[in-house]
Amino acid sequence: MAYSPTRLALCPSRSLNLVCKILRSFLGLLETNTVGYYALQQRLAQRDDLLNLRQQVRNQLHALVQHPEVITEVRARMESLLAIFESQLTEVESEIMAALSQDSAWAAAATRLQSIKGVGWVTAAWTLVTTLNLTSCDTVDALTAYAGLAPMPRQSGSSVWHRPSIGHTGNGRLRTAFYMATLSAARHNPVIKAFYTRLRAVGKPEKVARCAAARKLLHIAWAVVKKDQQFDPHYARG
Repeated sequence: MAYSPTRLALCPSRSLNLVCKILRSFLGLLETNTVGYYALQQRLAQRDDLLNLRQQVRNQLHALVQHPEVITEVRARMESLLAIFESQLTEVESEIMAALSQDSAWAAAATRLQSIKGVGWVTAAWTLVTTLNLTSCDTVDALTAYAGLAPMPRQSGSSVWHRPSIGHTGNGRLRTAFYMATLSAARHNPVIKAFYTRLRAVGKPEKVARCAAARKLLHIAWAVVKKDQQFDPHYARG
């Protein structure tokens, strides 16, 4: 979870102060939960790396078989690498699931998060890791800002450079997790589907609508964990 000084410099001072406050809170809370945090964070990060490496080799193999002649040994080594990556992914994912169950509070939160259509175990796990089970933020608005899903003007002093946008501050991995979750939620979650469809119908660009949907999905995630209840689409609509 790295923060670029350049990116932080682009934030309005109020947003920068909020992010810094959340980071201080996060680091303070981390001191009392280092084992559970690192057990998940390092495995989740390794899973991301393995997925990237697997895709690289898949792309290389695809390019290789386009040649008029393919050397058997070269292809075999690529296929062997893919098999290794698959095996290691299965292993690390099993370890992640076991790590999630080590802490009863985190396990319960993960179950509630996964009751939200569109939020799978990967999104749930990254949510718990990047927010220490939603304890690093005092309010849902702070959480939204921390994820970088709250539109912020890019400005210096009193000069505003561009219209408010997202993606310039906050925790990029948490933001990515919820943005990707909307790909499924916009199809299968009745609350997010209706919200996303309405935005597109009034002419909002796809990326803008998806970011707004990710923000709403994060609000729902906050609610189910803080209220200690499963997702109820009828209640959420109301």
